[in-house]
Amino acid sequence: MRRISRITVAGAATASLALALSACGGTSTSGSSESKGDKGLAIAYDVGGKGDQSFNDAAYAGLEQAKKEFGYETADIEPTEGETDADKQQRLESLAKQGYNPVIGVGYAYAAAMKGAAEKFPDTTFGIVDDATIEAKNVADLVFSEEEASYLAGVAAAKSTKTNTVGFVGGVDVPLIHKFEAGFQQGVKDTNPKVKVLSQYLTQTAEEGGFSSPDKGKTAAEGQIEKKADVVYAAAGLSGQGVIEAAAANKIWAIGVDSDQYKQEALAKYKEYILTSATKDVAKAVYNLSKSVEDGKPETGIVRGDLKSGEVGLADSNPKFKADKAVQEAVEAAKEKIISGEIKVKSS
Repeated sequence: MRRISRITVAGAATASLALALSACGGTSTSGSSESKGDKGLAIAYDVGGKGDQSFNDAAYAGLEQAKKEFGYETADIEPTEGETDADKQQRLESLAKQGYNPVIGVGYAYAAAMKGAAEKFPDTTFGIVDDATIEAKNVADLVFSEEEASYLAGVAAAKSTKTNTVGFVGGVDVPLIHKFEAGFQQGVKDTNPKVKVLSQYLTQTAEEGGFSSPDKGKTAAEGQIEKKADVVYAAAGLSGQGVIEAAAANKIWAIGVDSDQYKQEALAKYKEYILTSATKDVAKAVYNLSKSVEDGKPETGIVRGDLKSGEVGLADSNPKFKADKAVQEAVEAAKEKIISGEIKVKSS
């Protein structure tokens, strides 16, 4: 049974200071007194950090749930601009050295760093959110079938467009985001082959700001709207806020991603124009890994969330979306066919 601490590392600044102090002590081994896993969950954010109203915030929600239920100490650490894999690995190792267990890297960018950290701290359970298979006995690959939720988003877009033109904005041109586009494209075309899909990626690399630049997202969406797109789906992290802003300004539909963005406080003034969101329950995955460690049976290997498990899906918070019978029936029919295997959704 792990020690219950009354101290909570509430902010990134406090946690960062603790990391800096621990790093001065050099590299820890799994046998050190500082790596017994007597603290709780720690997460290291992806590009965009906390406040992206999407991917990272969903991970934080999982951390908050675990902290509330288990009453233990937690830490959540922001990324730094221009950081290297070595920087990421040092961050993960510092968290493990301090006794946090599990330690989760939010985003595929942590793949190389996590592999190295997991080798040095074999008694700590690590988790990585998103497509990155780490072959290590103490790592859980928390992956999702994003293409399935995106297929449903495509169905909703095809049923909602009046111009027969919809848009897709991807944050970075990488295989993970290709899954979102592939599913969306297929969902649109299977529903209405006459609908044209405009696709654009904001950058080639994350370092160029594809996941963290609302201005880039806004510009891309405005370009698609000029070409008659009246539904725009963004899989772009923080950049997606710009897509939603552009949609609202032009009074067309936006489709959010990862979290139910209709419910996000920072997007409240735009929510009337957020048709739905293709969700993946990152919060649940983060919480479940924490619970597995708490229960003494840590998850490892590939842990997948899909439509069948309920960990990806399509949000129905917008009353207009929920009340549209034709859209709802089409989405539900597609969902049933995906779960049964009748529809095979492409991932690239």
